[in-house]
Amino acid sequence: MAERISGYAARFNSETTIAGEFREMLNPGCFARTLRERPDVVMILDHDTGRVVGRTTAHTLRLLEDAAGLRFELEPDPTTPSGQEAIGTVKRGDVRGCSFGFRVRAEEWVDGGNRLPLRIVKDVELFEVTLTAFPAYGDTSASFRVASSNDGAERVKAKAEAAMKARGIPV
Repeated sequence: MAERISGYAARFNSETTIAGEFREMLNPGCFARTLRERPDVVMILDHDTGRVVGRTTAHTLRLLEDAAGLRFELEPDPTTPSGQEAIGTVKRGDVRGCSFGFRVRAEEWVDGGNRLPLRIVKDVELFEVTLTAFPAYGDTSASFRVASSNDGAERVKAKAEAAMKARGIPV
């Protein structure tokens, strides 16, 4: 049985305040192009590139954009220090959120009136997703589970759907 961490690295239509300067919200579909065009995204711990716990090209990290946001499933390696830390801190509930590293490709700004201006992110280039205790978006999630043998069929289905999406075939 494999140990898994899953959840949402980002949620759509949820506002957060960035550095006290502006509000930000992710538009549904903002990850679609990057998931189609960028073959390699890593999952790391607390935005530390020296602590990689999964990678899409290694098939230890799966990313899927659904109606709620950017969903992930991670198979951390329990034999590495970073994998042990990911499993331990998420399993205990010390780390329950996520963040992501990205470059904005398309955005829309809305005047906030008496509030901070709002940036609506419409398209991003995603570099990494990260497990963190202090996510910028408070409604992200990460939870631990031990996968059963039935998860193999789900993994095959997810890979097939990802391949279909990469070829532009509706799923």
